[in-house]
Amino acid sequence: MTESVDQEVQAIKAVLSALGPLSEKARVSVLEYVAKRLDLTDLQRLSGLSSETSGGVATTPATTDQGQVGTPLHIKTFKEQKKPRSANEMAAVVAYYLGNVTAAGQRKGTVNQKDIETYFKIAGFPLPQQVRVTLPNARAAGYFDAAGGGQYRLNAVGHNLVAHTMPRGGTSVLDTGTPGRERRKRNAPRSAKRRSS
Repeated sequence: MTESVDQEVQAIKAVLSALGPLSEKARVSVLEYVAKRLDLTDLQRLSGLSSETSGGVATTPATTDQGQVGTPLHIKTFKEQKKPRSANEMAAVVAYYLGNVTAAGQRKGTVNQKDIETYFKIAGFPLPQQVRVTLPNARAAGYFDAAGGGQYRLNAVGHNLVAHTMPRGGTSVLDTGTPGRERRKRNAPRSAKRRSS
């Protein structure tokens, strides 16, 4: 028992001596890496809670998705990064945000009309004239599956839209608009050749 305590004390001294000369940012980076490398999930969770209460700010939505420590992005910032073009896309952004980006204790796997109203307003996104049809419309667009009781679950299509395709002007491999236009341009000369022969 005493030997185990002595080893812990020596380890603490070694860590303190190694971290002492580093900046605060470097210390946090080292500790986060060590926690991940040793798969110390409890330490990562506690560190995340500590960062949330101390007012730390994450710089990208991926911080929460990839398990990095930091305060989740505000929905308005997340919306501005993703640049949804329609209420359907914004509904997918809200569902993704609530399922993956917000603080771990506030996450939920489904969304409903009240979530849409609340988070559209908070994010500064215009409310549709008929909010009640937003989620059914987004489901018809292929982004959601019905979960019963007025709840909707973001499906793989919706997830990929938010995580990989948005913002639409990016170079994502899932942005089907650009390749489609390229194919049409390539096909045009062929059809012209057929007509001339």
